Amino acid sequence: MREPEEGDPSRKDDPWAAAALLVRAAQSGDALALNDLIDLLTPYVGRLCRPIALADSADAVQESLIAVFQGLPRLKDPRALYGWVRTVTVREAVRVARRGQRETPVGEFDDIASLPGPERDADVRDVLRRLPGEHRAILVLRELEGLDERTAAEVLNVSRGTVKSRLHRARHTFRKAWAR
Repeated sequence: MREPEEGDPSRKDDPWAAAALLVRAAQSGDALALNDLIDLLTPYVGRLCRPIALADSADAVQESLIAVFQGLPRLKDPRALYGWVRTVTVREAVRVARRGQRETPVGEFDDIASLPGPERDADVRDVLRRLPGEHRAILVLRELEGLDERTAAEVLNVSRGTVKSRLHRARHTFRKAWAR
């Protein structure tokens, strides 16, 4: 028996291949595969939506998953699933965050303590919560997801210049709020 090569869908240790098999099966109408795909993608979608849509993250997750599964039949390369899902999810999370419009102006930030450990995590979440949705989205893509400017621009459907300026403003606003 031959050893499966890298990129071979039968390879057991390749999560991309496993997801690609589920996508192909779901695209052909397999309801169980679609259910398994939902189980696979929901934590990833949630991780992207929480820092962008904040209090509305449950709505953003739901709307993102709906958009993903409505567009699934048009996904040509099943191995591109995670990048495509990231793009759809970030766009939906930003849309939901805009709809909520519960943003606090920069000048109204409370003092933020610089405590170690869980307290610092809570402070970071608090500062992020107060940023506009577009700023949260760019910070998530660049700082948490590690995307370069070009890829972040594609995900957000904006120019690289817009990504640069939003990132600059988001970092500046975050630092300003953190220093208080």
